[in-house]
Amino acid sequence: MKLLGLDKDGNEKEFELNDFNGQRVILYFYPKDNTAGCTQEACDFRDNINRLTKYVEVVGVSPDSIKSHQSFKEKQSLNFILLSDTEHLLSEKYGVWKEKSMYGRKYMGIERSTFVLDKNGNIEKEWRKVKVKGHVDEVLNYLLRQ
Repeated sequence: MKLLGLDKDGNEKEFELNDFNGQRVILYFYPKDNTAGCTQEACDFRDNINRLTKYVEVVGVSPDSIKSHQSFKEKQSLNFILLSDTEHLLSEKYGVWKEKSMYGRKYMGIERSTFVLDKNGNIEKEWRKVKVKGHVDEVLNYLLRQ
């Protein structure tokens, strides 16, 4: 499955998860660019990228467009890959495209989740219904224990 994304430098490129075979990956799903929680989570990954890349490649995924990702990446100086999953293919594969509810209104969206994939692309560790505060530290602590 190919998805359009932005590489670390902000260049548009097609990606497949197979592109990462041979390396561990943090695949984190977030609901929407430029929202408070998603911005905080992205900035936490950005601020810890040097510590993280000793162990893994970081890849963020949301249903936002490439244009939205470009703006988000530039505005927040993000230094990792962002994938645009507009058709929810990857989100559905990982079971994070869910029915949600806000103010009594039901809608479909991303359940904030993070996966560590091993060098063969298999799920090594997962966090579902992620709370942003302290999450990147939790991921780092897991990686340090491995």
